[in-house]
This record gives sequence, structure tokens and C-alpha cells, in this order.
Amino acid sequence: MLIALAACARWDVLPDEDFTPDPVHEPYPSRDELGAYPPDGDETHGVKVDMPPQSVVRFVALGDAGTAYPEQFEVADAMRDVCAERGCDFAVYMGDNFYNTGVEAVDDPQFDEKFEVPYAEITFPFWTVTGNHDYGGGGAGYEFWKGQVYIDYAERSEKWKFPDLFYTVDYGLLDLFGLDTNAMMWGFYEGQQQWLDAAVAASDAEWKIAYGHHPILSNGPHGNAGVYDGYSSPIPIWDGAFVKDFMDQSVCGKIDVYLCGHDHSRQWLEDTCGGTELIVSGAGGKVSYLDGENPTWYEMDTEGFLWVELDGKSFKGAFYDAFGNLEYEREFTKE
Repeated sequence: MLIALAACARWDVLPDEDFTPDPVHEPYPSRDELGAYPPDGDETHGVKVDMPPQSVVRFVALGDAGTAYPEQFEVADAMRDVCAERGCDFAVYMGDNFYNTGVEAVDDPQFDEKFEVPYAEITFPFWTVTGNHDYGGGGAGYEFWKGQVYIDYAERSEKWKFPDLFYTVDYGLLDLFGLDTNAMMWGFYEGQQQWLDAAVAASDAEWKIAYGHHPILSNGPHGNAGVYDGYSSPIPIWDGAFVKDFMDQSVCGKIDVYLCGHDHSRQWLEDTCGGTELIVSGAGGKVSYLDGENPTWYEMDTEGFLWVELDGKSFKGAFYDAFGNLEYEREFTKE
């Protein structure tokens, strides 16, 4: 059972800092105070969007970009140039899109300052999911009503794509599965898990790629699911063990590649989970240190993004820095 934690003190998160939970001192709301997820009580979320089928799919992936810092603009310019050279059909935008506490309404100026203006010279769609900062609470991520704001804003934007709190996008060769991992952190995932299991089982796409905010494995300060931020025992409200359970049951071995952010770095893990490739690309607007011990094909703690090409059974991934320099490229082929 989830219970409220006693409030002893509170510290605020500075604009350029990330959020780390404090299970002793944070006055988290109780499960009853949070109410239902989704907030409208509708368990029919999980829409599917059909796009024109493609034989080759190219896209970029990045998260943790919503700072309006110069670094976000540098990464955006590099994406523009790389995509002009190598081709991009869309971006997957993996949460913490609006530091530090998300937006308040569809006319919130942050939509311009931290999305439309930085990516003004990019015209392809951004398939977007939420991170903990997008759901407010100073980064604790418990203002779930904000999810509807992100859905509604898609009606106003040419490239902001947020069809649902979690959803599928079908490109023929590729099925994308956008996840709300922040909801999992608070123990809300039963409906999302039922949707994903059914959607993956129904998919006949050659490639199945899921993306969310929180990692399965990471060498950044947040670390691996189940022991995020150094906590190995359950935190009675906000707990990465929920994410690990979800991933172990419904992603690992069922999805070809899982993409995420949360840690502000770029990593391609050597270890898979049941054969699922794990890639962190959370350096779209700022960076954090790397000190974990998971073996990696590549890792870097500078700003940048991931470029991907899917061609038949081939997956090619390339990491670029904020100035458009190719730093690492790896290709693998499905059996």
C-alpha cells in the first residue's frame, strides 16, 4: 500500500538542477490526494496513429532538452544540419521538455520559449512523451492533470505531437510505443501495461521501438531502474522499482530497442534486457556526470543527440554532439 510521507522540511530545486527524491524529508502527496491516473478516470487511453508506411525510417532521439539554455539551441541547430544531410522523418522527444515544473496551460509561454523557438528551423514532427519535470511538483512529477495540457497543445502546433498519455505510432516498418514512465514511478501502470502488452502482440512491424523518460540501465547519477538515486528499498510513493517491474514484464525481450533520457548524457549500453537494446539520449539541453559501472559501447557527458536509420532488418545508430560532430556509430542486424 502506498502511504504519505511525513513532512519534516523541504528543499527547492534550482532551475539548473535535476530532481533527486528525498524519501525522508519530501512532503509527497498521498495516493488518495493524487486521485486517479489518467486524471479523467478514462482507462481507454493508448491511441494508435497510422502514418504513411515507409521502407526506410530515419529519426533523431533526445530528451531533457527543455531549458531554453544556449545548449538547447546548439543541439537544435546540429539536428537541423545532420537531418538535412542524412535525412530525418521525425524526432522522439523523451521528457523533461519544460524545466522545472512543466506548463500550466496551452498558452503557457514556455511552449514557445522551450520548444517552438529552439526548433523553429526544424519542420518534422516531434513524437513527445513526458518526464518527471513535465508533471510539476518541483520535479517530483505528481501534477498529473498537466498531461491533458500537452495533449491539447498538439492542436496548436505544427510539430508538437502528443496524441495521448501513452500511444502507438505506426510507420509500417516501425511501430513506436510512447510510454509515460513518470506515472509508473507513482505506481500507476496497470492500464498502461495492459495497453502495451496488447499493442506489441498485435504489431506486425519489423521494428518495435519504445521510448520513455526513465532508463532501465544507466551510468548517470539516477542509475538503474529499481535502485534509482541509490535507493535499493521501496520508497512508499515514488519508486523506480515500479519502472523495473514494468520493463521486466512488458519491454525486455519484447521490444527491439528502448530509448530514454532522465540522465543527461548519451550512452549505448552493452548489456541488453532480454535482447532489447538500451540507449540513453538525455543530453538535449544540459548534462550530468557519468560514474556508473554498466559496460557501454559508448558514453559521453556532453550535449548532443542520437540519429537512427532503420532499413529492412538493419538498425544504425549515430551519436552527434551539439556541434554536429559524429562521435560514435554502431549498426546491428536482426536475426
